[in-house]
Amino acid sequence: MEGGGDAAGEGTVTFATWIRRPENAHLAVIGKSQPSSLEVFSFDPRANSLSTSPKAKHEFEEGVNPVTIAVHPSGDNFVCSTNTGDCKLFRLYYREDNIELKTEELVPLQGLGLQKCLAFSVDGTRFATGGVDGCLRIFEWPNMRIILNEPSAHKSFQDMDFSLDSAFLASTSTDGSARVWNTTDGSPITTLTRNSDEKIGYCRFSKDGTKPFLFCSVQRGNTALTVVWDISTWQKIGHKRLLRKPASIMSVSLDGKYLALGSKDGDICVVEVKTMEVRHLSKRLHLASNIKSLEFCPSERIILSTSAEWGAVVTKLTVPADWKGLLLLLLLLLLLL
Repeated sequence: MEGGGDAAGEGTVTFATWIRRPENAHLAVIGKSQPSSLEVFSFDPRANSLSTSPKAKHEFEEGVNPVTIAVHPSGDNFVCSTNTGDCKLFRLYYREDNIELKTEELVPLQGLGLQKCLAFSVDGTRFATGGVDGCLRIFEWPNMRIILNEPSAHKSFQDMDFSLDSAFLASTSTDGSARVWNTTDGSPITTLTRNSDEKIGYCRFSKDGTKPFLFCSVQRGNTALTVVWDISTWQKIGHKRLLRKPASIMSVSLDGKYLALGSKDGDICVVEVKTMEVRHLSKRLHLASNIKSLEFCPSERIILSTSAEWGAVVTKLTVPADWKGLLLLLLLLLLLL
């Protein structure tokens, strides 16, 4: 299989995401069920692979399964929702080469019901939850002051994402609608316009720091599109067929240069945001399996993806090298001459 392969150990992989660390010593946290656990792995960028055994592990009690996760931008803690309707806070303690994982129960996150979506704002000052019951909650972080508690935000949550400046939260519903919220006071800003035959699926804000956009996967009848909204007016400005099949997940790289889409049958395409051209395509990466999570490495052109059948897979992207990296390499070669 293309990429670094499955993380070792028992259990069905539920999700995987990166934990950003200084000096590019990033980690990956993987949630599993049957048996249920959270495992933290180190990452070797030279080998494009995760460590063969976890650096830290948390085993859930019987009957408790992890559902989804959000990692704080600091890399010091993350929140995981469970099938029992509670969310757990995990703190990471780093001591030389050892990692200790400790749990805390935050009272405002207990008994919320099943939470399908969790997200931290880019600046780390906001935390949002989106439930299967359609309720949206936005909290200040870390004091947990409630900004918004909207029980009827959606029919049922599908996806959510914070804007680069952390001022907006976009959210999508299983009924194909999408809304945008002000994260300062929780007020609704707009409901994205769509045609009667269009269903909005997944959403990601642009993150490159130039003109801000909102990208959404849209199913128009039998046609899969990626649609772009201008967030200064919340009007559609264009669309393009990129993945050419229904999307199951969407992701944007930390520097905002690339947008990735995963399909329900295991394909991944990576698009250069500036040109909206496909720069990498992995067909059948998770053969005939729904891609459940998809995350760019914070510092490398590498993607971590998961599916229930194939587990967690690390894939090196065949995208053009960054000119800054090439310039540094050229300078190094000149110094060695």
